[in-house]
Amino acid sequence: MFQEERLAAILAYLQEHQRISVQEVVEQFGVSRDTARRDIVKLEEQGQILRTRGGAVLPSLNKKNYSHQERMQLDLTGKRSIAAAAARLIKDGDYMLLDASTTVQLTVESLQTRDHVIITNSLATAASMSRKEGVLVKLLGGDVHAEDQCVLGTRVIQNLADFHVDKVLVGACGLTKEGLMSTQEDHGFLIKEMIKRADQVIILTDHTKFGKSMLYRVAGFDQIDIIVTDKLPEKEIAEALHANDVEVIVAST
Repeated sequence: MFQEERLAAILAYLQEHQRISVQEVVEQFGVSRDTARRDIVKLEEQGQILRTRGGAVLPSLNKKNYSHQERMQLDLTGKRSIAAAAARLIKDGDYMLLDASTTVQLTVESLQTRDHVIITNSLATAASMSRKEGVLVKLLGGDVHAEDQCVLGTRVIQNLADFHVDKVLVGACGLTKEGLMSTQEDHGFLIKEMIKRADQVIILTDHTKFGKSMLYRVAGFDQIDIIVTDKLPEKEIAEALHANDVEVIVAST
């Protein structure tokens, strides 16, 4: 087996088992301990793993940020099913805060209700919903991030401070037993402030976000009312949700 093939196999093993020892590399692939160590060093140089005493683990922090365009293309079928389920939670006359999540965007684009006020930092959502009859759109002002199709910065937080709404809809970057997570502090802080200004907090997430630990903790489950997803989470997260009386809605595909 060539080294490239072995490295891919080691990563596949780590995806399933979370950690691997030098001895396990020796036994799994029939190589010497020196070769096993070189493989682990190579994977660390590539940024794929973290070396530990006697082996390696996968990094626990998720650091990948996707652009708006990339997020719109990721599992669109799953996003649409979650969006359809979330849209049923919206009633005529609801005032809403929306983040720049693509699933949130799909949710409000599918609404059949009316008489809404929508406040958002999403350029894409604002543009889309401004053409919808019976909807007043307020775009939060600040620094434009073209790749993410959103507005961020201190001006957004200042602008947000004067609003109060019925519901906030937020897309999740990650959800662990500790709560809602974000890869970016400025994005996470904005969501934290949005949550404070809504009577009901609704999180939209597909199952791949469960268990993803990230840099910034946005909110605990005691601040969340409803989670709309496509599959139930694993036991540890499910127990944390139950303990905090968070309603979990599983969308039908």
